Amino acid sequence: MSKDKKDLFKDYVPEVLEYDVNVDGSDEHKIREEHLSTKENLVEKIKKAKAKAKGNQTTYRGNIRTENEK
Repeated sequence: MSKDKKDLFKDYVPEVLEYDVNVDGSDEHKIREEHLSTKENLVEKIKKAKAKAKGNQTTYRGNIRTENEK
């Protein structure tokens, strides 16, 4: 960086911004959190249902053959 650009930011102090409903006016962040928690719950429910449906079965697969094997 040139000296001019370094001097431009020498007094810069980053500030933490807080979400303010009155200023920002949107509840989308709440909706997003709700969607993510719902998705997490559904994924867990599906995993449990799949495990229950599978029971104690063990699935064996044969070796996957490739073109390079002789």
